[in-house]
Amino acid sequence: MENIVLTLMAHPDDAEILCGGTLALLAGLGWRVHIASATPGDCGTSTLGPEEIAAIRRKEAAKAARVIGGEYHCLERRDLRVRYDDETLVEACRLLRFVRPRIVITHSPSDYMVDHEQISLVARAAAFNAPIPNAPAPPGTQPLEAIPHLYYADPIEGKDPLGGLIVPTLLVDIESALDKKLEMLSRHASQREWLRAHHGIDEYLESTKRWSRERGRLANCEHAEGFRQHLGHAYPQNDLLAFTLRERAILHLPRKRRKGT
Repeated sequence: MENIVLTLMAHPDDAEILCGGTLALLAGLGWRVHIASATPGDCGTSTLGPEEIAAIRRKEAAKAARVIGGEYHCLERRDLRVRYDDETLVEACRLLRFVRPRIVITHSPSDYMVDHEQISLVARAAAFNAPIPNAPAPPGTQPLEAIPHLYYADPIEGKDPLGGLIVPTLLVDIESALDKKLEMLSRHASQREWLRAHHGIDEYLESTKRWSRERGRLANCEHAEGFRQHLGHAYPQNDLLAFTLRERAILHLPRKRRKGT
């Protein structure tokens, strides 16, 4: 089986922010990288129309993926309207059957933004559905041989919608890949300008570095990214991401689990 990783997230640049360093490490080990977003970022501007900014952001996302030799895909949903529905499920299943990943990375099921939570649910279902011959998918697509390994990246600031902390169970030391992560993120020039206008933020790269340093503190390294593996019934139980990146992987058990409570 070919080593392929797919990120399925809501918007262009989500993957670079949340797991770009890990993707760069996998690419360095010979893994093929596919980055997919549910939308083309059509609300990501205060000055352009939705189709105009979407065209710009598709190109930026493709450039970002190419930094590590990856490919970009878009499900062509629309910002603020990402939903767990028939059309999105079919398109996600088509994508998984086309890419045929061993690892899928998506958003945390609990996140500050509904678009993120909905595509997390879609990715979970698509991973389960893609091997089933009669699953909702375009005719003629070849089912996967098995359910891929599914991981949830940290939400921004590591918080759920109510401000509760979400603790990763796997940390990846991305210090050696930080420059690649930032290079990928820098390709999303229009998003940097949009965030500055919308949120008053003029530190697109700096805020990303600060968060990776926060996760680095948990891992006793300079910069890290955090993940949790989906371990429900029928999903793979071995930690393929940790095994593949074993020189950079730090298992992190939440305090209550370490105490056995």
